[in-house]
Amino acid sequence: MKKTVLFFCLISFSAAAQFTLSPDAFKDKAHRRAIQKAEQFVDSLRIRQDIPGISIAVGTHDKILWAEGFGYADVENKLPVTVQSRFRLGSVSKSVTSLAVGKLVEDGKLNLDVPIQQYVPGFPPKKFPITGRQLATHTAGIRHYRSDDPLNCLKRYTSVNEALVIFRDDSLLFQPGTAYNYSTYGYNLLSAAIEGASHTDFLTFLQTTVFNPLHMAHTGPDYSDSIVVNRVRFYEHSKGRLVNANQVDNSYKWAGGGLLSTPSDLVSMGRELLQPTHFKKETLTLLFTPQLLQNGKNTEYGLGWRIGKDTKGRKIIHHGGTIDGGRAFLILYPDDDLVIAITANMSGVTINLPEMEALANFFRSAAPTRSTAGNRANR
Repeated sequence: MKKTVLFFCLISFSAAAQFTLSPDAFKDKAHRRAIQKAEQFVDSLRIRQDIPGISIAVGTHDKILWAEGFGYADVENKLPVTVQSRFRLGSVSKSVTSLAVGKLVEDGKLNLDVPIQQYVPGFPPKKFPITGRQLATHTAGIRHYRSDDPLNCLKRYTSVNEALVIFRDDSLLFQPGTAYNYSTYGYNLLSAAIEGASHTDFLTFLQTTVFNPLHMAHTGPDYSDSIVVNRVRFYEHSKGRLVNANQVDNSYKWAGGGLLSTPSDLVSMGRELLQPTHFKKETLTLLFTPQLLQNGKNTEYGLGWRIGKDTKGRKIIHHGGTIDGGRAFLILYPDDDLVIAITANMSGVTINLPEMEALANFFRSAAPTRSTAGNRANR
């Protein structure tokens, strides 16, 4: 056993890695093999796609089994990714927002089935009424991004309600409840409803009802005009070479795609969802129940979560996020007591369900031991 640990640490040192290991971190051979296989898999993803940096965390309902950073948070200054590095979540922000919705419903402050104007009186009535449930499940008929949108991503919006101007006067795409149309703007309106129901600004409500109680100390808004400790740099590929991603200001879509976080924080959130202590089980049932359209068709989407099965028929609850300079993915295997989160600081990264299932397979057969955390830089 001592030789194995020494060999692992020597490899890590040669790769300019920085590890913090508990004395018993490699006591369990199955767990050690799972981590080694996962490390090789993630590093191969990074190298094959020329991704500057990746971070990953794996956990169960009661602990984080493994957390590690790969590559660089800042390529120019050769700053390595650590487990504290903050990445853009993109649409995984919707899953975070869903917990705020769940808490308001749980406390009797938000009725998901009344017209949205009850909470956002300034939003103009449409041909058909819109409800919070329809907004959260992408069945409200609110449009998504459009090619002729103004440059919203470069403008600073000072409030959630101010950002509604982007789409507030547009017609609905269909009668709510009759179809599914993925819409980040729908989550803008949902966040305004959260403010109306809670009488608190959206970001503050997230902090007090989600981030603080679930120990998500490294999660928050991606402020473009502020210093955010441990925020990574963002990249993309252009004409075959790595370049900085375009500058964006995500204040126009906090709820649907504007948050920063770490995989460890996402796993902390996922652990609550595997075995709740802060939320009622009935609340999670609400979030994880797929919406049915009026014709009975299953959308396979709950309130901020995709619900399905992997290739072996195991239940999965998940969401991915794609954004300028970022990719994120969070997946729960509730029947296997497993949650995995991964982030990258580059646009166009291919990390989807097949990659997440492969990672889950490494840990499913390994008995959990204590947690490890570290960083593996470019080789």
